Parts: sequence; C-alpha cells; structure tokens
Amino acid sequence: MTNMKIPGLIGVLFFPCLLHAQDPLRSHPTEDSAKTAQAQIAPLTLKLPDAVQIALKNSLGIQLAKNNVSIAGINNSYSIAGGMPSVNATAADQEQATSIKQEYADPANNKQSNNALSNNLSGGLNASMLLFNGERVVTAKKRLDVTEAQTRQQLSSRALIIVNNVMLKYYDIVRQQGYAKTLERSIDAGKAQLAIVQAQQSVGMANNSDLFQSQVDLNTQIQNLQAQQLIVDQDKTDLLTLLTLNPDSTIAVEDTILVDKSIQLASIISAVQTANPDVMAADQQITINQFIQKEVGAQRYPSLYVNGGYNYSRTKNTVGFSLLNLNYGPFAGVTLNIPIFNGGVYRRQEQIAGINITNARLTKDTLVLNYTSNAVKNWQAYKNNLQQLETAKANYDLSQKLLDLVMQRFELKQATIVEVKNAQQSFENAGFLLVNVSFAAKSAEIQLRRYANQLTN
Repeated sequence: MTNMKIPGLIGVLFFPCLLHAQDPLRSHPTEDSAKTAQAQIAPLTLKLPDAVQIALKNSLGIQLAKNNVSIAGINNSYSIAGGMPSVNATAADQEQATSIKQEYADPANNKQSNNALSNNLSGGLNASMLLFNGERVVTAKKRLDVTEAQTRQQLSSRALIIVNNVMLKYYDIVRQQGYAKTLERSIDAGKAQLAIVQAQQSVGMANNSDLFQSQVDLNTQIQNLQAQQLIVDQDKTDLLTLLTLNPDSTIAVEDTILVDKSIQLASIISAVQTANPDVMAADQQITINQFIQKEVGAQRYPSLYVNGGYNYSRTKNTVGFSLLNLNYGPFAGVTLNIPIFNGGVYRRQEQIAGINITNARLTKDTLVLNYTSNAVKNWQAYKNNLQQLETAKANYDLSQKLLDLVMQRFELKQATIVEVKNAQQSFENAGFLLVNVSFAAKSAEIQLRRYANQLTN
C-alpha cells in the first residue's frame, strides 16, 4: 500500500549488512556447509516499508537537512536575536619608565629624574542590557522561530522526494518482473508446442520444418526473457543505489501492484495548498521576509540601554607629585542612541525588504500553480489508467484463454504454428500492457500523494 506510515529507523540499524552475500565457493564442501552456503547467497526479500526505512536512514541528503534543522534550532534563541544582556570584564597592568624634569620659581624645588618607574593597574566589570530598540529583538526572535520551522518543512520535503523515488523504483521492479512472468508462461507454451511437434514427428505427422520453427521460436522467447531479466537486475541496482547500499547486493522483490481507487481530486488540491511542505516552506519565507522588514524598520527608532559595573584603577609612581593614585567603585547609567541621519540607508533597506516580500509571495503562487497543474495532470492519468486497467485485465484473461485454446487445437492438428505464434504474441502484448497500465496508475497515485504530503501518513 502507498498510504503507509514510515516506521522508525532503529529497527534497521543492522539491516544493510544482511544485504551483502558472502562467497559460498569452497573446495570439497560437506553437505552441511553446502546448505550454509546456499543460505548465505539466498536473496533477501525486501518489502516496501523496509526499503523506505533504509533509504531515509542512509540518505546523505536527509543527514544534511537534519543538520540544517539542528543549526536553525541552535540559532533560535534570544541571545542570537540580541535580547540577552552582555557582561564583560577587563584588566590591564602597565609598567613604564618616565624621565621627569620640573622647574619652579624656587630653584630649590626643581626636580629631574631619568627613567623613573611607573605602574598602572586597572580593571573593570561592565554590564549592558537593551531596554528598547523598536521591538527589533522580539521580531528577530519570531523570525528565528519561523526559520527553524521552515527547515523542518524542507526536511519533510526532502524525505518525501526520497520516499517517492524509492516507491517508483520499487514498483517498477514489480512491473518488470510481472512482464518476465508473462514471458515465462509464453515459454511454457513454446516448450509444450515443441513437445507436441516432436511427438507428431515421431509418428510421421510433422516435418523438420515445423520442428525447426518451433525450436527457433522457443529460443527467441528464451532470449527475450534473458533480456527482460537484465532490465530487472538493473532496476534492482538502481533501487540499491537509492537506498545507499552496495549496488551488487542480492535482493528479491516479491509484491504486486495494488492501486487505491478512492483518491479524490478536490482533497488532493486542498492538501497541496495546506499540507505540501514546499508550499508551507514558501509561505513561511513570506513571514520571514515580513519580520526582516520590521527588523530593518526598527533601526530607525531610538535604542535605550542600561549600563552598570565596577571600575578599579591603581597608579604608582617612584617620583612626581603623586606617588600613589587609587580609584575604585561601582557605576550605573543609561545610554540613549537616537539615529538622526545616515543618508537614507535604513529607508532603502526597508524598501528592498518589501520587494523581497512580494517576491516571496510570487514564488509561493508559482509553486502552488505548478503543483496544482501537476496534480491535475496526474489525476487525469490516474483516472484514465484506472479505466484502461479493467480492459487490460479482461484482455489478459482472454489472451490466456486464447493461447490455451490454440494449443489444444494445435495438439489436434487443427491449428498451425503461425496461429500458435500469434496467440503467444497476443498473450505477451496483453501481459505487457497490463503491467504497464498498472504501473502507470500506481505512479500517478504516488505522485498525487506526494503533492498532498500523504506518502508518510
């Protein structure tokens, strides 16, 4: 089923290692070791939920998106928004040598000293807190909240794409295997035809021409099956690549294509506008740009800070008027910063932010239009293929009955080899059409659910 829950990832932590077959070749193996080797090379049956689970766990793109979510979560704080107080401590110790020459009216008071030592030790603790700046901090915090939510939507979008690709490739393998089964049934009919010709020839009722033609037709069918098996194997390699697993791993896919016939277009279009992660991320980008415009506009308002701290200063001289000067004590105050003129920079930045809001709205509208258009086209393909599916099933059943009937008539010498060959070709074409129509309907269903964000519900 397509409408499924994606299970947790913990259960498959060791699953990929099971996909690597080991070399069973040994010299003179015992019966037990042969059974063990056969078990080792047996392909592991891969179900769709397991495939999706492994793909989400191993995807490098998912890991990158998760890292972006972590970064946005770390950034989402009042300290990044600029609303937390700042506290700084400073300290300095300066030693210097000073030459002094002092002359007074009374020569007895004159002083002169060369390289007199002086030491200045100072330190301080300063704290500053923003009280008001036009709600710029509050707006920045709201923007960071929306930015974090946007990265989560982007993660959901990336996961949807991965699940969509895995499902399409998985069901493509089912489709190709279905056609291979049709070829196998046609080969069974070819073998039966050859056996009938050989039996008839043994009693003198068939010639070498019929025998050779039957053998050639059978060989051609076997070659077609071998070519089809190559397609299946390459599809499995593509699936393993999507799962970020070793491409030469051995897997088996045993499933059927079941199409959900209950999807309604109105609910899909509604979900595109309200639940699609890409559309929601685009809508959040509009909100982010609106907050940016408010932040830029807040720069035109005054900013008020409260300051406080403690200062310490000690100066010691070996000569001069003051041999020791010591100052220390707390301080407190407020700072008001009023922007008056900066060449219209803030006004221009606010205008640019307004244009970015318009661009974000246009981007969202374009995205909704494209997704809605694609949803309608996939809905049309979905309904059309559902209609064809019933006819394709009926044709497949009829072609199978026709082949059986022609084989019975051929055994009774009432049908020719050409009629058998035509019946086989009709059967193969009907089987090919049936699996293709089934896959096309399932593919359209998967695409519709991706647009509606229903692949993981």
